[in-house]
Amino acid sequence: MTPNASLTAELSRFAAELTFELDPFQRQACTALENGHGVLVCAPTGAGKTVVGEFAVHLALASGGKCFYTTPIKALSNQKFADLTERYGRGRVGLLTGDQSINPDAQVVVMTTEVLRNMIYASSDTLRALSYVVMDEVHYLADRFRGAVWEEVILHLPAEVRLVSLSATVSNAEEFGAWMETVRGDTAVVVDETRPVPLWQHVMVGRRMFDLFDSESSDQRVLVDSDLVRYIKQREAADRMEGWGGPRGRGGSRRVLRPMPRPAVLARLDEEGLLPAITFIFSRAGCDGALAQCLRSGLNLSGTADPEVVDAIIDKHTGELPRADLEVLGYWEWREALHRGLASHHAGMLPAFRHTVEELFVKGLVRAVFATETLALGINMPARTVVLERLVKFNGETHAELTPGEYTQLTGRAGRRGIDVEGHAVVLWQPEVDTSAVAGLASTRTYPLRSSFKPGYNMSINLIDRLGSDEARMLLERSFAQFQADRSVVGLVRGIERNEGQLRKLAAQLGGEEGDFLEYYGLRERIKQRERQLNNQTRSDRRTAGVAALTELRRGDVVAIGAGRRAGLAVILEPDATPGDPRPLVLTEDKWAGRVSVADFPVPAEPLGRMRLPRRVDHRTARIRRDLASALRSTGITAPSRGRRDKRARGAEDPELATLRRTLRSHPAHSRPDREQLARVGERYNRVRRETEAMRQKVASTTNSLARTFDRIVGLLEERGFVHDGEVTADGRRLARIYAESDLLVAECLRQGLWRGLGAAELAAVVSILVFESRSEGGYLGATGPTAPIRRAVADTIAQWSRLRTDESEHRLAPTREPDLGFVDGIYKWARGDALVDAMLAGGDQGTPLSAGDFVRWCRQVIDLLDQIHSTADDTEVAATAAKAVRAIRRGVVAVDAA
Repeated sequence: MTPNASLTAELSRFAAELTFELDPFQRQACTALENGHGVLVCAPTGAGKTVVGEFAVHLALASGGKCFYTTPIKALSNQKFADLTERYGRGRVGLLTGDQSINPDAQVVVMTTEVLRNMIYASSDTLRALSYVVMDEVHYLADRFRGAVWEEVILHLPAEVRLVSLSATVSNAEEFGAWMETVRGDTAVVVDETRPVPLWQHVMVGRRMFDLFDSESSDQRVLVDSDLVRYIKQREAADRMEGWGGPRGRGGSRRVLRPMPRPAVLARLDEEGLLPAITFIFSRAGCDGALAQCLRSGLNLSGTADPEVVDAIIDKHTGELPRADLEVLGYWEWREALHRGLASHHAGMLPAFRHTVEELFVKGLVRAVFATETLALGINMPARTVVLERLVKFNGETHAELTPGEYTQLTGRAGRRGIDVEGHAVVLWQPEVDTSAVAGLASTRTYPLRSSFKPGYNMSINLIDRLGSDEARMLLERSFAQFQADRSVVGLVRGIERNEGQLRKLAAQLGGEEGDFLEYYGLRERIKQRERQLNNQTRSDRRTAGVAALTELRRGDVVAIGAGRRAGLAVILEPDATPGDPRPLVLTEDKWAGRVSVADFPVPAEPLGRMRLPRRVDHRTARIRRDLASALRSTGITAPSRGRRDKRARGAEDPELATLRRTLRSHPAHSRPDREQLARVGERYNRVRRETEAMRQKVASTTNSLARTFDRIVGLLEERGFVHDGEVTADGRRLARIYAESDLLVAECLRQGLWRGLGAAELAAVVSILVFESRSEGGYLGATGPTAPIRRAVADTIAQWSRLRTDESEHRLAPTREPDLGFVDGIYKWARGDALVDAMLAGGDQGTPLSAGDFVRWCRQVIDLLDQIHSTADDTEVAATAAKAVRAIRRGVVAVDAA
């Protein structure tokens, strides 16, 4: 029997066009699809999941229907468009990515997931005759910034559309599949955990490379290779011996064993035939530093690569870059590295540079890449070997150890299907590396999919417009987020039942529910609660006084920050009267500029004096901060000794507390000899009772939690006139077409005409504060800008944000993101035609220019918001200015390789 003999009719025709035999999981998924089921396919990176998506395309074309193929990023959309165009011809395939619109009415259209979501909300005619939707990388729905889009599409697609969901291996595929079955109907879940190319795990100690696992052990447990353990012990012992008599490092400590230099590691891998390799380094600067180290060493891994082919690929991606910008982009050093088979890859690079590296690496012309973990997300760039220098990375808040899911995702790049017989993951050993912990990471397959879905303003207004409030609430109840929350309730209910049994036993030890000791213990608890209440009231009064004092501060007031790292004198650069949470902008005598809050003042802030300030203070400039700090120290004002809080307890004067204490002392149980022993039982009783009540509250808050958030959003939208009597107003319809993180703030600024009268470059500068996010801490630091209209519009926008934040607080909603002025000068200079080097420098921080990749990314995000303003603004002047601003920004490096 031939391999394809048992296949269904269309699958046989599809398989006949392939150059390889279908794997069992591909046959299973494709058969289910042809039989009319939706499918969820979970399989490792490189296993060939996309074959199932391509079969959906085949079925749509065979039946005369339509298929939309969605991907999470534009680069993947472009790649899939090229693949399908080559297979089916340009006339049958289209592309929609926001930047590009090619043949949008074709039978097969490749698009980013956001484009499909926007189509659904706009009830686009393009959705007619749609029979299949492929959602590639559907596990992106766990992404906390964009994940909701995937759930919106899954929930809103018409029931007759067959959904093909392709996901990386997740440990709760069955749970995800059960939800899909609930909301989409009949869905086949196909899980394949077999890697198409086996992965070998290694640890490199010095120049020697060992297997991580003991492959010959008959023990069922995961065992670390004994030779590896023995060799590390020998090296550590030798290091200790050398440390006793040998030279000592900084601080007098002995020198510890360090891994080999990067050029030596790559040379060693080359000797073992383990190139091409991706070395993951969890910082952009680390990647660039590693590449520079290899270039200085003279390492050349180009092998037999044809320099003319390398040049052709480089020129294809970068030929349109203005020659004047090449120097500032580090083009010549980058090009030299490529000719030596070396590259780095991270988000700080120009997109054209990244795409060049990707193509050269896939074609084997670059053989070693130093990359950040973003390369592991969605980019088709497999290697023979993955190297991990460290097992710790910065997660935005702290340095944390890699999780098993992250380790699996990174090492999943090792092993190229159809090229390599096996893939290799190499961890570089350092003294802090525990080989047992590495084995645990490598052997654990825990990567659960967690929904990030929650209603926002744009989503809510679109739901009301399409469904009405009642149906919208029901749809939210069907989300994966609520599905997971409701499942967690089952465990909570079991916990409540268990605790109730324990409470009955403890109550019996205390003489029963009606016994006098429970009454006595209740009195003790009431005394504790009253004491806590009085302490909280004292703190609240102190905070109220602190808020009032901060609100009254004026520009130029000198105050003393009494707590924290910034303790000392500070001058107020920009007051803030935000109700409840004022955060004035200050400059300290130590040259730090930033916003402070009530928490920085143990006692209410009082002006100690005043200081004259220039009309405009650019506190982001180091020289200005230095000069102002010097002037502050020269005022002769001194910080008083730290104020002491009044520690006297209110309880001494509280009549209620005094009555409770008298009642306690006169209670019969107070004189019992076993009082304290029973009190300990009472403590356990109370602890279990509190725990049970907390679980009950969690059950109540978890059930219908998304619907309650939706109701609070609707309340705020009604209050502001975007919804009236359950109907979306004209202002609401504008909000429905704004897809931005600060969507409601954008809609308010447009409604109130805050951006009228601005030039194109000025509008770009003002809009940037709603999309830009500084990599350093601090966010926006005052209403500044290069022109008076910009400063006026920025100040008005920030004031509008402040009012919105107050309303959100009253409605118990998450606050809209704080505007960030870090890109105002940079985008203004670029939009008015200044040189790239000047714009990047202006967009940087403290004299360090913004990286080329970040500069281009933020420019394109500003373009995206300006495009939306152009299409939604009622004011024709603002709309025209937005279109002009888009044209002004979309030039040079921003326009090149816009994938």
